[in-house]
Amino acid sequence: MILDTLGQAGRYLALHPSFARAFEFLRSTDLKSLAPGKHAVQGEQLFAIVEACAGRTRAEAKLECHRRYIDIQLVLEGIDEMGWRPLVECVNPETDYDEARDIRFFNDAPSSWIATPPGSFCLFFPDDAHAPLVSAGMIRKVVVKIAV
Repeated sequence: MILDTLGQAGRYLALHPSFARAFEFLRSTDLKSLAPGKHAVQGEQLFAIVEACAGRTRAEAKLECHRRYIDIQLVLEGIDEMGWRPLVECVNPETDYDEARDIRFFNDAPSSWIATPPGSFCLFFPDDAHAPLVSAGMIRKVVVKIAV
């Protein structure tokens, strides 16, 4: 898991061949004008999901993980307090892995919470369980999905 600002994204380009394109998309696109929903960048290899919704409580947020995609979750408005726990420490699954949706949920509690303000992102790898969209207010964010 990585927490940083979009201005420092260059530090992470060597971690994956598609990170340069992902961060270029985040820097060069008018993200605030994108409607909520899925937006193609490079087919199923790299796409963005815009979310605009009311936050939920820590108790309502479930840890989730993905096998096929890395998430870059950039907050645009509000503060998203994302929960995190190493996937290897998640021992209480709520669901089986859903291959079609590339997601599995857990009942384990996050081991830490990351208050992510506008202009900052959390980068979650497949071995990072995360519980996003925790806030007392509205959150607008873009999640870039990068095929592993």
